[in-house]
Amino acid sequence: MTPFFESRLRVRYAETDKMGVVYYANYLVWMEVGRVELCRARGFSYRDMELADGVLMAVAEAQCRYRAPARFDDEVIVKTWVEEANKRVATFGYEMRLAATDAVLATGSTKHVFVNRSMERVRMPEKYRPLFGLDAADEGSLSE
Repeated sequence: MTPFFESRLRVRYAETDKMGVVYYANYLVWMEVGRVELCRARGFSYRDMELADGVLMAVAEAQCRYRAPARFDDEVIVKTWVEEANKRVATFGYEMRLAATDAVLATGSTKHVFVNRSMERVRMPEKYRPLFGLDAADEGSLSE
């Protein structure tokens, strides 16, 4: 079974549109919340990787499939996992559900390229590889 992490959030009024439903771009923000919390649960933070190691995870691709609307004050569960990873790229998967009914609101993925502060492609530092399911010698990809 793929290890995952669940984050919970409550829809703020500012996240809704004129129709009273969550504006579509906010789902990408929620994916970021899930991704940051998954990393923290796995033992590291984005901030530390950026500041201490000079490595950033630049978003190269994002996809979201909307299935049902969320509204103001709904509690949303963001399920996040590492879909695939190698030394240069990591892809995260997401599922957003309504806590009250377990209805799937949206599914998606983001693909990230490891870069330095000059935005040049780099390899994932070895100390982070086990946290993405890779061992130090692993050159291939991982599908957890």
